[in-house]
Amino acid sequence: MNPEAWVALATVFVLGAMSPGPSLAVVLRNTMVGGRRQGVMTGIGHGIGFGIYAFLAAAGIATALSVHDSTETVLKWGGIMLLLWLGYNFLKASMAETHSSSDENHGPSDRTGFVQGFAIALLNPKILAWMLALYAPFIEANISTETLFGMGLLGMAIDGTWYVTVATVLTRGDGVSKLRAQARKIDFAMGILMWVFAAILYMDYL
Repeated sequence: MNPEAWVALATVFVLGAMSPGPSLAVVLRNTMVGGRRQGVMTGIGHGIGFGIYAFLAAAGIATALSVHDSTETVLKWGGIMLLLWLGYNFLKASMAETHSSSDENHGPSDRTGFVQGFAIALLNPKILAWMLALYAPFIEANISTETLFGMGLLGMAIDGTWYVTVATVLTRGDGVSKLRAQARKIDFAMGILMWVFAAILYMDYL
């Protein structure tokens, strides 16, 4: 691809990362509960998951999905179930007595944040639909393997950098302390939001 195409692709990646959705909700919630480390790990996990998604889409997953309807069905239902599971956990947390923030919990929380960020990126069917539209102007029959890897790495770098930046900025000063004071309300709102996203995806599937 020429330099202009790479710039256009990077611009679309940036706009996609900045758009609100389930991914941003998970990063915000994990940053609030686990602090900067958990938020950053969630952002890194999301970036890696998104990069894998970007590479697979560029390598031909769009064509495979257009031929095999069952693949798309599995992916959509996986995304719906993930959102329902996240919503349940958010609502469950909103009913807990306290939100733990001790340093001894950071190890497991960091791993949990990474896994959640990775999963919400890899199993989000909205990202799939976005990828299908995104790559149409850029993919050619004779595209090189190096270019395919470049697309995946570009998506990974931009997406991961954005969410890590969100987690870092949010934890400056007493930002997290203020959020933790409203932890139950935010968890409840996040849970409802996850279920709303799941309902929207379900309605789109019908």
